[in-house]
Amino acid sequence: MTRFKNLIWELWLPVVLVLIWLVASANSTNFYFPPLSEILTRTGELWFFTGIVDNLLPSLGRIIAGFLLALVVGVTGGAILGLMPKLEAAIRPLLELLRSTPGVALLPIAVIFLGIGDGMKIFMIALASMWPILLNTIDGVRSVEPVLLAAGRSYRIPLKDRILYMYMPNAAPQIFSGARLSIAIAAVVMVVTEMIGTPGGIGYFILDSQRTFGMLNMWTGIVMLGLLGYGLNLVFRLIEARVLSWHNLKNA
Repeated sequence: MTRFKNLIWELWLPVVLVLIWLVASANSTNFYFPPLSEILTRTGELWFFTGIVDNLLPSLGRIIAGFLLALVVGVTGGAILGLMPKLEAAIRPLLELLRSTPGVALLPIAVIFLGIGDGMKIFMIALASMWPILLNTIDGVRSVEPVLLAAGRSYRIPLKDRILYMYMPNAAPQIFSGARLSIAIAAVVMVVTEMIGTPGGIGYFILDSQRTFGMLNMWTGIVMLGLLGYGLNLVFRLIEARVLSWHNLKNA
């Protein structure tokens, strides 16, 4: 019952906004802003289920592949740098330089070396979404209680076990916090890379519809992109609640 109430509390505002949009646009004759009812009707016609197979699934696959790559690199690199403060201090200027450079600014270089296929898109998604995970992992690893680390050294617990049972559990809440930001970044970069890449994907569909003046089709792509983002966030929250159940109980 509590989860149902929480779901209602989260969805009431979007539902109200959609109803307002539906009523306000009912008599719209603007070519660029068609009525919401027509957008929803065309969404059903285009996306269920041919559009899902042709465009939504390729985009979803690229986001997942890029995000998982960013997760592996970010957690591994963050754990190493968190455990080696001197190394992290030595390369901190380089990290700040790369982090401050927008990922999409490197898109022309990625196209030159990787082409316009899936490899380039996954690489760009991973590169842009890696930083929140990396930096949060560093901070999480360094926030372990000194008393706990002293007890581990006193009992001569191997470094591998300390990493698995002390450092990583302590850093897990911050890692998940960074990963949630990374999913949103991954979705944005996915759209940008698909707009200049090969056919297939929501980004390409939106741009192609705009170029051919299929404004109604373009809006259906935007609707599906929003649903994809919401679905990814919802799934991630469920995974986070499952993995960090011990942390939620501790803070309850």
